[in-house]
Amino acid sequence: MKSVQIVEIGQPLQEHEIPMPKVGDRDVLVRVKAAGICHSDAHYRAGNSPVGPLPITPGHEVAGVVEEVGAQVIGAEVGDRVCLHYLVTCGDCAYCVRGSEQFCVKGSMIGKHRSGGYAEYISVPARSAVPLPPQIPFEHGAIAMCSSATSFHALRKGRLTAGETVAVFGVGGLGMSAIQLADAMGALDVYAVDINAERLAMAEGFGAISVDASGLDPVERIRALTEGRGVDVALDLVGLPQTMRQAVQSLAVFGRAVLVGIASEPLEVDTYSDLLGREAEVMGASDHLLQELPLLLEYARRGVLDLSDVVTRTVPLQANAINRVLDDLGAYGAGVRSVIVP
Repeated sequence: MKSVQIVEIGQPLQEHEIPMPKVGDRDVLVRVKAAGICHSDAHYRAGNSPVGPLPITPGHEVAGVVEEVGAQVIGAEVGDRVCLHYLVTCGDCAYCVRGSEQFCVKGSMIGKHRSGGYAEYISVPARSAVPLPPQIPFEHGAIAMCSSATSFHALRKGRLTAGETVAVFGVGGLGMSAIQLADAMGALDVYAVDINAERLAMAEGFGAISVDASGLDPVERIRALTEGRGVDVALDLVGLPQTMRQAVQSLAVFGRAVLVGIASEPLEVDTYSDLLGREAEVMGASDHLLQELPLLLEYARRGVLDLSDVVTRTVPLQANAINRVLDDLGAYGAGVRSVIVP
């Protein structure tokens, strides 16, 4: 089968013919119908976040159709539409039992530690294949498995409650989902911070208040818009030292900053004025949880989470096309979300 792989860190992905994946007794074989190209994939290619062993097929935003089921699989059938929870976990360790499977002691991630979705087929444990309602296109189901799910988990991690305010730093794929999900969770106001006018316009279409960081200090602007108070929850979805710091500085008293973007440089803050003086919190959000996906997909099925405009480009399963998208992502461009359609 065709696969586009990371063969060498820091170099373009390469297209290869590789064997069909093996299907264990508790696995399902999925024909890939859509695979999102995430900013994390650009980090993996660049070596900012370790992957391996090489060569490896990236792609952790995957949706498709079940083609084969293992002998011990119950509840999945050939022909089922599915999207894939990208964490492959044991289900038995202390973290898995308490529902924090992103810290599974035996866990791995598709597209990072094991073969992912930049291919014609992928094999995963049946428990990772989540039913995809017919109302949701494969492209939307794919990106929901990372950009939407990660934003949803970050908002839950930030303990967002109805009537609070939110600032979203970086309104790419994750940010567009974060805006809509914050609204669904009862946020009073959502501030979208970016330097891209097209993305800010789209964010306004989802009901956000845009803050153009290209020509002004976004922290000062947010404080002006909130009458000096700041926001209750701030998400940094970029991972740059500047945006992480701005997320912290935009907080209100008792505010919570949730860091999501993969950073290659450390965060430096004035602990007294930015944290102690406000009793503010800074926390990290890692991946998402299987238990969060049914509600997330129900939001998408009902149109509460609308990904129609978020998928701004589709590309074939070809190395050159995918590398161009990754190049754009590395430069913080590439529209909002690009999806591979084999």
